[in-house]
Amino acid sequence: MSTSLPGREGPIRILVVDDEISYREALSSGLAREGFEVETASDGREAIRRYGASRHDLVLLDVMLPDLSGIEVFAHLRDLGTCPVLMVSARGEEAEVVAALNMGVTDYVVKPFLLSEMVARVRAILRRHPASAARYGVAAEGDSGAGGTGTQASERPGVVVAGDLRIDLHSREVSRAGEPVRLSRLEFDLLALLVSPPGKARTRDELLDALWGERDIQDSRTLDTHMTRLRSKLERDPAHPAHLITLRGVGFRFDVPLTKSSL
Repeated sequence: MSTSLPGREGPIRILVVDDEISYREALSSGLAREGFEVETASDGREAIRRYGASRHDLVLLDVMLPDLSGIEVFAHLRDLGTCPVLMVSARGEEAEVVAALNMGVTDYVVKPFLLSEMVARVRAILRRHPASAARYGVAAEGDSGAGGTGTQASERPGVVVAGDLRIDLHSREVSRAGEPVRLSRLEFDLLALLVSPPGKARTRDELLDALWGERDIQDSRTLDTHMTRLRSKLERDPAHPAHLITLRGVGFRFDVPLTKSSL
């Protein structure tokens, strides 16, 4: 059975770009079992040709390719369309991941990964990507969807609801399970950056520049301190955060965990 959504004819199409045949085949077969229509490419130039010929709803793009880098391929894809791109990297490619995130890559996953994690990421990206949601005829994150509560709802612009957290960016008020949460100015500013929008990876440099401007090495440790304090106030289990996620070597992301009402 193919994966499709109301208002959208045909299955969701995914392009998998990876020069390692083991990853390419595992992703292709695994995503196909989930009902997605999968096309593959083993290098950057083939990926650009395939995307230009048929366009896809999402691209899984490896950073290290034998001809063009993943960043170069991403730049070409952006010239052809605006579909979300999930970048896949090895742990030693942190500089490339940071550059890709700064260019607008939607998300990234580090090898090795579980297929279940990749499928969850794919579904979350498609659900929260505005262009995809509009084409599929379903509510994107932040809208009130029919037939379910969703993982995130926006009561009005500037209000983010994630699980039992409610964050009002205009009044600078935060509550958890209906109880007010007191945040310092910097703690709230950090949280506001991370939820604008939820799911977007923020690099350490991006956060440091926004919060401290001209900075030194001490500010980097201060960022970690503020993140620890935020987790202690907002997470049910700060040691295993569900929302305030660390991206090793890159930065942080605010996640809205998937529920039964997700894609």
